Amino acid sequence: MKIVTDCAADMPAEELENLGVTQAPLFIQFPEGEINSADISADDFYNRLEAMRPQIPTTAQPSSGIFAELYRQLAQSDSDILSVHISSGLSGTINSARGGGEQIQGEANVRFWDTLTLSGGERFQVIAAALASQAGWTLEQIYERLEKIREKTELIYTLDTLEYLARGGRIGRVKALAGALLSLKPIIRVDEDGKYSTVKTERTLNKSIASLADFVAAKYGNAPLWVNVLHGRFAEKAERLADELKQKLNVVKFETMRISPVLGVHTGPGIVGAAILPMELMEDLVSA
Repeated sequence: MKIVTDCAADMPAEELENLGVTQAPLFIQFPEGEINSADISADDFYNRLEAMRPQIPTTAQPSSGIFAELYRQLAQSDSDILSVHISSGLSGTINSARGGGEQIQGEANVRFWDTLTLSGGERFQVIAAALASQAGWTLEQIYERLEKIREKTELIYTLDTLEYLARGGRIGRVKALAGALLSLKPIIRVDEDGKYSTVKTERTLNKSIASLADFVAAKYGNAPLWVNVLHGRFAEKAERLADELKQKLNVVKFETMRISPVLGVHTGPGIVGAAILPMELMEDLVSA
């Protein structure tokens, strides 16, 4: 079985290659032209983003035709395909994928999985799907595991500024202005519906980071965890969050990674957060 995902999963190129995962593009539309988010480094992207102020680029999902061609190429070696994508509550990507699947009916057997999350949370599910497929699991077994991972994963972050969310239309300008005047630092998570919800707001970023760590500590207790700290261009705060999480959680696997430029369009460089998953849901796959 072939596994397909999108670049909102924040998976490094080497990891995609090692797992045999095919990545569909997501696009960033600058005034001078459109680029594949995977074709620009995080630092180059943030340099361009900050140079554009007060404008920001827009983002676009792949067309159903792009997915159809991708599936058609994969079907030449394996007609069974599982396409695992960013939350339908945050993007229409999975709808484009389904449209692509309809275009090649009879050529491939394409199934679809809505992760109801993004970034590191989406990545956990893609990794599980790929490893389970390599281990010879049935589709039903893979679905069962992905559902558990989807249910138990936390994807949560905080922001230095609401400016980019406001400029991208993700929150109202009045709300953003009020937040800026009060210097509010929101803690935002992806909820069970695959949409953003605000957990809490703090007056300083350090307090927000500490509260974020307290929130996940209350959720997971002493369970052994896989923790992936993510940031835009915010290495210092990523280190601070990593220290907080390591003090308050039972971390058995830890990573620090960068957020994809296509997600950074809506947050700016000042984002730091984490994807967290109980290790028990990955142990049998990682050790297989």
